[in-house]
Amino acid sequence: MKKYKYIVTSLIMAGVVCSSACKKQLDVKNPNSPTLEQAKTESGLTSLASGSVYTNGFVNGDGWLGDSFFSLCYGYHELLADDVSAQASNQNVNLVNMPDYAILDDGSKITNPQPQIANLRLNNSRDKQGTNMFYYEWQSMYGLNNACNQILAVADNVSLGGDAATKLATYKAWAYWWKGLAYARLGSVYYAGLINDGISITNGNYVTSAALIAESNKNLNQAITLLNGISSTAGYTEVMSKLIPSFFQVGNAAVPTPTMFVHSINTLMARNLLVNTRTSAMTAANWQTILTLTNAGIQAGDNVFAGFTAANNYVFSAGGGSVSANTAGDKTASSFTISERLVQDIKPGDLRKSKNFVLESPFYNQVGGFTFSTRWRLIDAKLTPVKDNPAFTIADKTPGNQEVYMAGSYEENELMKAEALINTGQIDAGLASVDAVRTYQGAGLAKVSGTGLTLAAAQEELRKERRLSLLFRGTAFYDARRWGVIYDISKGGGRKNCVVLTSTGVLNTNATINYNFLDYWDVPADEFQLNPPAAGSAPIKNPN
Repeated sequence: MKKYKYIVTSLIMAGVVCSSACKKQLDVKNPNSPTLEQAKTESGLTSLASGSVYTNGFVNGDGWLGDSFFSLCYGYHELLADDVSAQASNQNVNLVNMPDYAILDDGSKITNPQPQIANLRLNNSRDKQGTNMFYYEWQSMYGLNNACNQILAVADNVSLGGDAATKLATYKAWAYWWKGLAYARLGSVYYAGLINDGISITNGNYVTSAALIAESNKNLNQAITLLNGISSTAGYTEVMSKLIPSFFQVGNAAVPTPTMFVHSINTLMARNLLVNTRTSAMTAANWQTILTLTNAGIQAGDNVFAGFTAANNYVFSAGGGSVSANTAGDKTASSFTISERLVQDIKPGDLRKSKNFVLESPFYNQVGGFTFSTRWRLIDAKLTPVKDNPAFTIADKTPGNQEVYMAGSYEENELMKAEALINTGQIDAGLASVDAVRTYQGAGLAKVSGTGLTLAAAQEELRKERRLSLLFRGTAFYDARRWGVIYDISKGGGRKNCVVLTSTGVLNTNATINYNFLDYWDVPADEFQLNPPAAGSAPIKNPN
């Protein structure tokens, strides 16, 4: 058997985590040891289905910036959306989001000597794995997929007590859900990938990103079929209460009912369509599909797939397991800093701004250039609680207080619905959904529905709301891509009227930025060099 780097994640069996030395080992000699024998009892299957999903998918990062998938992989997405910048050089985070150039208010031009696409490809080699942005999400999501393949391989052969049929359906729905999420994230960011239902093996049949999204939807629909077939929820709740870590089961991260579970699946399928289609290319039929899915998607009172930090949280810590944790607090010490362009998109009077962002003396960073300089700091509620403000708190390093969304949320579902309504001529109905999200997060803003906004003005309300209310939830880069912002100005991309603080201390308010970023990532060298494409495979390198 060939040795593939992502196979290292198959060493997490029955919830047993291998040592830190084992996690660092890349050339695995026996990826099938330990065996699945441990999972052939109900308790063993439960341990496998819980421990392997969370650890393989979201913990084993081979040296994260922070300590989880949600700190580095989500961090890359926020960097590419110009929500944050980075001063640290870990994992190349201070350079992956450098635009091609910026034209300042006085007409002068600052040019990046190493364009982003060239930088990414220079680092896409096995000997530069630590600085290869392409590597990390691929490794985690194929580790997650492999974990789910293990669950599905043994579930039918395990003797289950009580309502065995319901329990079996629950285990399988759990596995198909996480497989669906893995393929959703892979297909939403990579130009090509692999479809694999085997255990600790792979194949050279690379397929397009669209095929990965189709595979995601296939698995998600299989989960829906199983969940819709559950008539008695006692066995379901018993299993799910053991699969979701107890320290996650707080607030709206508690165990979802089967109906709520289906709602999360519908929201993810709506995301699959929305974020992988340029907004300008969306058809009336596309928008109707979004409406159908979001109307059956996450509701305001639903429990969702999220988690809270805790003292014993092995998935993500309060101090380093999320983008918010790595951004909040002292700008000179944090991994990320808040972008001027993010804050400029917050509407005046929004209580979420005064609750979460503070204007301070400028912070200049000479390593990455102008985009790193900022006057804004994200408030850590643990150190600086903002009293008498009912708005949503973005960052709180107090153990137990930080919520991290692993998939969809009510706000995302409602804003996808809003976007579909606005773009099908139902502007006020769409704006009512925008208002609902702002009310939900305590923004304190006057309603925009019923105010006679034009289509363009309504779309701008939607754009600004997604930027803020979905901050650090893993969708920001998708939005920047589908709106066209990341593309070269010659192709309709870039952004005008930007706030830019230069490293020399000049505050510009009408700058133009040409990002010219890679829209879908190449297959990482750690995969294709060990697993070359077979005849007939889809191209593994984005031609852009």
